Amino acid sequence: MTDYKYKTDLPVLLPAAKRLARKDERDAIWGFGLMRPSGRQLSVFAIFLILITGVAEARSPDNQQGIISILIEWTPFLFEGFLFNILISAMAMLLGTVLGGILGLMQISLIPSIKHSSWFVTQFFRNSPWLCLLFFTMYMLPFEFDLGFVVIPFPDWLKAVLGLSLPIMANMSEIVRGAIQSIPFGQWEAAESLAFTRRQQLWQIILPQCVKRMLAPWMNWYAILTMATVLASIVGVNEVMTRVSEVLASTGGRVDLLAPLYFYIMTWFFLYTYPIARLTMRAERKFNVNT
Repeated sequence: MTDYKYKTDLPVLLPAAKRLARKDERDAIWGFGLMRPSGRQLSVFAIFLILITGVAEARSPDNQQGIISILIEWTPFLFEGFLFNILISAMAMLLGTVLGGILGLMQISLIPSIKHSSWFVTQFFRNSPWLCLLFFTMYMLPFEFDLGFVVIPFPDWLKAVLGLSLPIMANMSEIVRGAIQSIPFGQWEAAESLAFTRRQQLWQIILPQCVKRMLAPWMNWYAILTMATVLASIVGVNEVMTRVSEVLASTGGRVDLLAPLYFYIMTWFFLYTYPIARLTMRAERKFNVNT
């Protein structure tokens, strides 16, 4: 009898089983199998990049610097601005998550005044345009705080962090509220029957079960926030889009540089947010909860 590596009564399925096993091994080596784009996706992306750059290079005058050499020359300068976008997104997400968690807990409060006021705050900032919130924090907050004995500056980028954290706060509040209310009511009753206080029920029993329900939408909102950090350029924050404008001004405002330069920056954001999107899908599949 043939000793098959995979125990089955259907030898015809062996090739498929081997392919799936090899795929699992590759995914285990990569660690994040869902993050890896297919060869076809990479090919289409590369062709699109080459076409844009090639057309722009062909249209550029012979007596001017080439598009590719300009991109290479200004890459360190632009990448510093991109890192600043990442810093703004991380700080805004941290602040919005903390404030949103508190606001979400207030929404399930048994005190009507707290519950209704937190609901109003959540809905107000959740349905406000992000750019309006940025302008509000930028022009309504002072540039510095004079405490009498010391003057503390309040730079524009910190205002941008605060402005972007407000819609994140509101959406995180809804995520927390929805996750808590999705827990079966029997969990509350069982904890109450064991003489747990409401605070103990919430922190020791309910919230630990909510983490996996909140993880995927939290990651999704971080990806959205990262792409929205370019709005900070409108209010004067020196991030990557502001530096793109400086590059265009330094090169004489060349029209042929617009498409390759902006696509270059889009590629950076894609390479940063695409793995987050794929990990979000993986978290949704792994922590799929049927209540």
